[in-house]
Amino acid sequence: MTTYENNLEHLFDELRRIHLILSLNFKNWMAEQGEFKNDFQGLYISDNEVNAILKTPLYEIKDILTNSELETIENLAREIHRKEIESLNNGKELRLSKLSELFHLSPFEMDALLISLAPELDIRYEKIYSYLQNDVTKKRPTVDLVIKLLVSSIEERFMARESFSSISSLIKNRIVYFTGGGAEDQIPLLSKPIKVDERIIDFLLGINRIDQRIQNFASITEPKRSFNDLISGENQKTMLMETVRRQSYLNKPLIFFFHGSYGTGKKMTAEAVCVELKKPLLIVDSKVLLKDDSLETLKIIIREALLQNSCLYLEGIDALWKEKSTGFTPANMIRELDGFPDWVFLSGELPWEPAGVLKTHGFINIAFPIPAFALRKKLWKSFLNGEDADIDTLASKFKFSGGQIRDAIFTARNVASAKSAPKLSMDELYHGCKAQSNRNLSVFARKIEPHYTWDDIVLPEDIEKQLKEISNYIKYRGVVFTDWGFDKKFSIGKGLNALFTGPSGTGKTMSAEIIAKDSGLDLYKIDLSNVVSKYIGETEKNLSNIFREADTSNAILFFDEADALFGKRSEVKDAHDRYANIEIGYLLQKMEEYEGVVILATNLGKNIDDAFLRRMQFMIEFPFPDEDQRKNIWTRIFPKTAPCAGDIDYGFFAERFKLAGGNIKNIAISSAFYAADESRNIGMHHIMRAAKREYLKIGKPFLKEELEPYYKMIEEDEK
Repeated sequence: MTTYENNLEHLFDELRRIHLILSLNFKNWMAEQGEFKNDFQGLYISDNEVNAILKTPLYEIKDILTNSELETIENLAREIHRKEIESLNNGKELRLSKLSELFHLSPFEMDALLISLAPELDIRYEKIYSYLQNDVTKKRPTVDLVIKLLVSSIEERFMARESFSSISSLIKNRIVYFTGGGAEDQIPLLSKPIKVDERIIDFLLGINRIDQRIQNFASITEPKRSFNDLISGENQKTMLMETVRRQSYLNKPLIFFFHGSYGTGKKMTAEAVCVELKKPLLIVDSKVLLKDDSLETLKIIIREALLQNSCLYLEGIDALWKEKSTGFTPANMIRELDGFPDWVFLSGELPWEPAGVLKTHGFINIAFPIPAFALRKKLWKSFLNGEDADIDTLASKFKFSGGQIRDAIFTARNVASAKSAPKLSMDELYHGCKAQSNRNLSVFARKIEPHYTWDDIVLPEDIEKQLKEISNYIKYRGVVFTDWGFDKKFSIGKGLNALFTGPSGTGKTMSAEIIAKDSGLDLYKIDLSNVVSKYIGETEKNLSNIFREADTSNAILFFDEADALFGKRSEVKDAHDRYANIEIGYLLQKMEEYEGVVILATNLGKNIDDAFLRRMQFMIEFPFPDEDQRKNIWTRIFPKTAPCAGDIDYGFFAERFKLAGGNIKNIAISSAFYAADESRNIGMHHIMRAAKREYLKIGKPFLKEELEPYYKMIEEDEK
């Protein structure tokens, strides 16, 4: 028995059968017209035609085809069917047969499709259909013509209408659709013209191009990476493999909901499942579903997955939860997906459970957290592919997903290439890491670009030693908590909380900058006076937003002006006291949950609540600088490139100006502007003049008798 060489040979054979049906119907129809036939068929209705219609009893049907003609058609159909079965048994792909199987199309529906397909492949059929329908404007077959060509008895014709209802396979799956709109919707069903969907035409012709309505949001992939390629927790990997194999054996597909941050391996895991199932994967950006307020786009996506014989991956699905829609709801979506016969992967950031019970699928919710330190080291090592780098430090400082690590290395390589560097350096890797950190934190905080180093700050030796301990804590926390197992001892409190106290200008902000620069992390400064709100619940909301964004920012959070919130918790005397205590408690909770670095700065260290102090790994009190420290600050405050006169008496300033480093900085900058205005080097009289302005600003007396012999310089300037 012969088989079809290819898909098109089978399709054309079926179309030849349809052509035979048309030919025989047309020949007998012409003979039946007889005296009523006119030369302007389809342009106007003659009296004879109306008389013929009125003479025919209602619903009376005459057999157009003879028994011998019907037998000829049936013999051809049987021969095509025999070749079809033999071809399928030999592994040939016949798209027409596949379409029938996918959408459960009846023989009548398949023939209706073929009749509608004919003018899409050969435009001459438009003339035939116009003639047969007695209307030159009807170039596509109507429901009435299809039924007349395929069905003989009146009962069958009435039943055939069901194949064109909104719930039929042909219409529901948009295999064909009715053309026209507006007033066309009001015409009888029998008068509606039928057109084959363009994607279905492509499919039947063997073209695998994705439906044009979703092609900008979708892609089809043949996954290559298996479970062995996943760098993830062994327990989760084993559980997933066993689940997939069990459900595949039971022939019960699953709907997975993978939730977690970008780059945590959700898509790669879906690909590994598809490798196990030996299926391609249709990946769709869920933003396409926001384009309309109905399920129409989702139906097109599901149909595309069916045509591609693939599993379905809807990326960023939780964006839909934020949209309020009457036609498209999570319940409608999951119900539609439950009708898809294959495996589905939903990907989002936050966990979600569907309401109700699924009929054909199981549902599994799987979290994809940021990888732990040990896994991050594996990921860095894998992506660096043997290139030299301090992997322990990178994995410890940057709480990245696998995708972020890959992107950070890609950025670093681009930077190195631009510099013509022979290999990656840690500076370039730090640059790549910072480029991947979450920038949304800038909505709630101000990013500070740290410039200071340990050489720029003047502090007592023990204070500087404590600050360096903080920097080492950041560097080695991954080793201590993960490699040495301390993370198993504690469920919370694994971040670093430090409290800086002391008068304004004593180096608290500068120290935070130095730690950030030394550790290679971004620094975000948050003014708590702007976070605390008089409205109940707003402070907690603001704090929640900050810590949520900070969780993926890999940055140091520097809370300045902490006095706004960090006072002793008072006894509850009124509602205000109660809610103030709630705000403090909420901040304590978020600090304990946060695994990053938090530095708090306050001028009122003595008023700090004991509950705060217990949660601080470091509490550093910045003292007011003594005379030796002030002299050290004065000698370092001017850049080496600044034109300073040789007569500056740093010892005098250190002895007479009992100021903190912040005030000294202000005086140095102001004196430089005075000198620039005079086009001279920075001298004693410029500094004395700037010092007087600083004293007036902070409300301290600038006494002549305490500042001789240099006070006269100010008097001369004022003259």
